Amino acid sequence: MTRTSARFAATGAAVVLAVTGMSGAAAADAAPAAPTGSAVVHESTAFLKDSALNGLVVIPLPTATPSYDSSTGFSTSFPVTGGDVNLQGYYGNVQLGGSLLFVNLFTGKTAVFKQLAFSADSWAITGVPVGGTDPVALLDPAGTTDITRTGATQTVTAADLKVDAEGAQYVDTKLNTTFFKAGQSIGNFSLSFTTGS
Repeated sequence: MTRTSARFAATGAAVVLAVTGMSGAAAADAAPAAPTGSAVVHESTAFLKDSALNGLVVIPLPTATPSYDSSTGFSTSFPVTGGDVNLQGYYGNVQLGGSLLFVNLFTGKTAVFKQLAFSADSWAITGVPVGGTDPVALLDPAGTTDITRTGATQTVTAADLKVDAEGAQYVDTKLNTTFFKAGQSIGNFSLSFTTGS
């Protein structure tokens, strides 16, 4: 091999290594896929009627998706936006999209919660009040609960969904009402969580 041929071969090898290294770096820089799924909070018609008679409404804000059925009540779907959880081991949490606006139509008082999440550690749906930094436990899945796992997808369904004591106190204070009570049943809950890659 001549000196010129050797120089061309070395240059070619350097180019191949550089391209391979760059493609490896690009692959390493690619963000992993985010987890997917949704949490569904279902409010029973009994709870809806009770809260309406007391001038109280809860309005889901984007990116939550509300739906209503006259026979079964009001449901809101919150998309999974992040997190890592082991539902069967009761640890981790799931970040949820959307916000919740609580309104007392009689007093005009409001409370807004952002950064919604489901905490498997405390088994509660939490939200951070606007203007605050610490999450408040709002609702607790209860009753007959079924937890399953199929591949990367975990699901939980709870036959009952109760108002958490912390959430009841916080919302009652903000709205100037005494309607919300610890352990008050509002409906049921389900969550589907698929781990990202």
